[in-house]
Amino acid sequence: MPACAWRSSPWPRSPRAARSRRTRSSSGVRHWCRWTGRRVTPSSRCCRDQSGGAGESRSRSTPPGSGGQDLGCRPVDGVRTLLLTITGKDRPGVTSRVFDTLAGYGVEVLDVEQILLRGRLVLGVLVSAPRDWRALHADLSAVALELGMQVELEHGAGDNTHRADGRTHVTILGSPLRSRAVAAIAGRIADTGANIDRIERMARYPVTAIELHVSGADPDRLRTLLAVEAATQRVDVAVQAANLLMRGVRLVVMDVDSTFIQGEVIEMLAAHAGCEAEVAAVTERAMAGELDFEQSLHQRVALLAGLPESVFDDVYRDIVLAPGARTLVRTLRRLGYRFALVSGGFTQITDRIAADLGIHFTAANRLEVVDGRLTGRVSGPVVDRPGKAAALRRFADEAGIAVAATIAIGDGANDLDMLAAAGLGIAFNAKPVVREAAGTAINVPYLDTILYLLGISREEIEQADADAGVTTPSPPV
Repeated sequence: MPACAWRSSPWPRSPRAARSRRTRSSSGVRHWCRWTGRRVTPSSRCCRDQSGGAGESRSRSTPPGSGGQDLGCRPVDGVRTLLLTITGKDRPGVTSRVFDTLAGYGVEVLDVEQILLRGRLVLGVLVSAPRDWRALHADLSAVALELGMQVELEHGAGDNTHRADGRTHVTILGSPLRSRAVAAIAGRIADTGANIDRIERMARYPVTAIELHVSGADPDRLRTLLAVEAATQRVDVAVQAANLLMRGVRLVVMDVDSTFIQGEVIEMLAAHAGCEAEVAAVTERAMAGELDFEQSLHQRVALLAGLPESVFDDVYRDIVLAPGARTLVRTLRRLGYRFALVSGGFTQITDRIAADLGIHFTAANRLEVVDGRLTGRVSGPVVDRPGKAAALRRFADEAGIAVAATIAIGDGANDLDMLAAAGLGIAFNAKPVVREAAGTAINVPYLDTILYLLGISREEIEQADADAGVTTPSPPV
């Protein structure tokens, strides 16, 4: 029995194929090899036998739609191909009509892409080429004319030439995203010898985000080059190696102050103690890396001594989440991701945020409280720069997720070790020292833009929210 698949049903109809349908086997039943398009009989062998080699005997009859010519064996590599491009105003049934016409010629579909831009359809199909390609072109042209569309055919050999090495995803975010920026980024990619295989839009609101699928790239070199170009063009660019880790469940670990929430909790506490300016000055120096974090923490906490424990309720009511924070957590939870908050702030606040939003893990400092008042001391070990990185590793272990599949997001020098430890470290509206050190930087104020770096589009986010009855703001028209 040949390795090919037999087909006894009538060949799919097309006007030309119907006129060519004359050949029958001695039993009166047609048998066609679906790999080569040849008519075969139970005693003949296909060009793809069990061993993968050429068959010893081949039927010389030709299938309908071949114009009476032998299609020839389809080699695994170097196959004669046709690239069909159909463009025009979209309408229901276009794809069905095109493939129904192709079916009449027994061609094999090798690749296909279809996109819709403002009601305009672009359909590209790569197929094995029958010898009677002119007849196929004529039939497709007739269909296109009927549908009010245009069709182009291009001859070639082989499948797509996408390189398997250096597969990388490059995400560009801009508000607005200008053509000059896209041109500059694409130019830098070309300078490395890499190729852009595909571009798709991830979002148009509140920022425009596009994702480039690149092959033949060195991700580290590309990341370095594009970071410089992104700063020049005032856009955000993320470069990630394309691998299975991008598709699996991941752990997202976030800093809290000025990242997940707007503002600094310790400064909000200080406002109630009447020492806000003094605490803010120390905080700024610590975040810029000018002061040892633990030392600065103890200095600031000492100024809070005597505040009533009820101050945590007052501060929590005043907390404002960063734009997109709820959408980020809600979407990642739907996908089964694990989420953690890691903060140099205080558990009395972070634990409540986690409980309200369904966040899985938290790590933060605990302010000591005695007899209902803050003592001005920290209870237990300090969550500092090394402590944040250690928490990321601990949470990854508890979640059963590889550290390479973690994502860390932060804005200050205290986050640098955590960003370096993660598979993807993102500086979010960060201090200059952090932007320069992190592999990826985002400078728009929307946390849910992180989702675009994970290959999740705005349309998918909004559809999931709509299905769950969650109202999302409409984009401007």
